[in-house]
This record gives sequence, structure tokens and C-alpha cells, in this order.
Amino acid sequence: MKILSWNVNGIRASERKGLFGWFKKESPDILCLQEIKALPEQVPPHLRNTPGYHIFWNPAERKGYSGVATFAKEKPINVEKGFGIEKFDREGRILITDFSLFTLFNIYYPNGKKDQERLDYKLDFYDTFLAYTDNLKAKGKNIVVCGDFNTAHKETDLARPKANEHVSGFLPIERAWIDTFIDHGYVDAFRHFNKEPNQYTWWDLKSRARERNVGWRIDYFFVNKEFLPHVKKAFIMQDVMGSDHCPVGIEIQ
Repeated sequence: MKILSWNVNGIRASERKGLFGWFKKESPDILCLQEIKALPEQVPPHLRNTPGYHIFWNPAERKGYSGVATFAKEKPINVEKGFGIEKFDREGRILITDFSLFTLFNIYYPNGKKDQERLDYKLDFYDTFLAYTDNLKAKGKNIVVCGDFNTAHKETDLARPKANEHVSGFLPIERAWIDTFIDHGYVDAFRHFNKEPNQYTWWDLKSRARERNVGWRIDYFFVNKEFLPHVKKAFIMQDVMGSDHCPVGIEIQ
């Protein structure tokens, strides 16, 4: 089974740059998109009704903002569109699809760069998410989490760590939360297979950073450690264009 995740930075803009052609070519079992910035009725018909897929949307209340979508060949047992907390759920950041082998979280985590209030919101979101996943894991569920975490974990996960150590996305408190997440029994799938530097998933468009590979790795797949033996491969698709992020993926057996 192949699962792909991509922050498309606007599904309509990404579609004009080849999203659907890439989707057809890859034919993943599950595709998770973040930051779709559209209501379902605003999405091109071939993406809104893709043959062979069950499609679930969770747009934000605010138009042109945030939003996630999950495309799955297998029909989920259950679908949730949030944590049951209004201040988080209204931003359209969460889709939880329950399958027989695992529960999949497709999440667009908040960005904390705007001000202290948004940073606090981001950290509160992180803690709420962790409590939610821990509750499911305690019940014996396997957990697969993908999406844009909006935080680079280690110095090797961004090109210029020293220049960004006081910037949200690489603050000690944000990085420490990922440490806590891992301490709770979750594994960064990509780093399990690949320890090499210069592996990024986001580049600043304004400075044409992608041409120089001056990037950040902020898009992840995490699984609970009990499920890790089922993960056979984890990868970054750095050559795929169409957004300021690139897709990431895992293959499970």
C-alpha cells in the first residue's frame, strides 16, 4: 500500500501545474492533501469525483484558507473532521480516517510565525493532537500521521539552522514537542530509513530557494513504533513541482 501526502498550497493552483496528472501516474492507495484553500464545489470535477477513490473534504470556515482532503481507494470504516474542539475544527486542518489496519491522520498543523497568539495556538493544537492519538493508541489502534507539521525537528532538517533558531518553525519549544511526540512512542518514518542531510520538503518561493535546495523538512509521516515493521519504505519526492512543498510518502505491507 502506498500513501502519499502533499501540501499543495492551493489545490486549484496546483491542479493548473499538473496535480491530477501526477496523481493518476502515481495511483496511490491513499492521497492526503493539505492547504487546499477551496470548498469542494470550487474544485475541478475530475478531482472532486476521481474514479476509484472515496474522497473526503474538510475545508476551513474562512474561504481560501487552510483545508485538507483525503482520497482513498478503500472505503474507511469511519471519518472524523476534527478533534471535537471548535477553535481547531473550524480551520479545516484535520481529517481522521479509520481503516482496518490503522487510523490515518491527515493534518495541516498551524503556522506560528504571525505572533505569540498563533504560536500558542499551534502548541495547544500539538498537545490536543497528541492526547487524541495517545487515547487511540491506548485502545490498541495503530496510528499513521501525515501532513505539514510546520516545524523542522533537527538541525539536519533545514539548510540554515543557525539563522532560523529564533523563527517559529525551528524554535526550541516546537522542536521539543516533536521530541515529546517521539517519546510517546511514535517514529519519524523517513528518518528511520534515511539519515542523510539536504532532504527537504519546503522551499521559500520568493527567494527561489528550491533552485539552491535551501529548504526545510516540515512534512512528515509518523507511525506508532508497534506499526513500524509494516512500513517498508519512506521517501521524499523532491522532483515533483506544483507547490512550495513537495510530496512525501510511505509504503506499507
